[in-house]
Amino acid sequence: MAVIGLTGGIASGKSTVARYFEERGYTVIDADLLGHQVYSPSTSGFSKVVDEFGRDIVGSDGMIDRKKLGALVFGDPDSLKKLTEIVWPEIKQLAIGEINQAKSNGSSEHIVLEAAVMIEAGWEDIVDEVWVVSVDPETAISRACVRDGSSREAVEARITAQISNEERIAASDVHIHNRGSVDDLCNRVDSELDLLAARSRT
Repeated sequence: MAVIGLTGGIASGKSTVARYFEERGYTVIDADLLGHQVYSPSTSGFSKVVDEFGRDIVGSDGMIDRKKLGALVFGDPDSLKKLTEIVWPEIKQLAIGEINQAKSNGSSEHIVLEAAVMIEAGWEDIVDEVWVVSVDPETAISRACVRDGSSREAVEARITAQISNEERIAASDVHIHNRGSVDDLCNRVDSELDLLAARSRT
């Protein structure tokens, strides 16, 4: 049983690969969903975020208003760094718990941690291999504009704010370049899984 860290940039096809892993019966842990748990009341993450950014970010429902929080941190590198220094370690601990539970269940051939910030957050040490899905920037922009209804400028700004494909690839064990159809992408995943099985036997 291997723990695969799956990552990739905007509109790279990472989520498509994650769904394919699920179809194959693998346990897929979504770091984005774990991130939502970090902001839940009565958690240490909630307390730390509120202590750092103030009670004004808590809505009338007692939940952190993520729009208010986002307005405080995005465009302010220092504030964003403070937020990630709180949130990323909390997500990591939740991910470790999910991975350990999946291992103890033993019902999945492999475990997949899907995380857009896998490399930025330094979570490589909790997975056995890092798999990166990439697509050329122009294709990513076109896909994201159609998918999200965003302007080209907005998508370009999001891509610029992330690490580059080259940085992800340099930190990866497996690189899947998504340059064809969904079937082509899934076939490539199958090939990489065959290679993973071969590596596991050595």
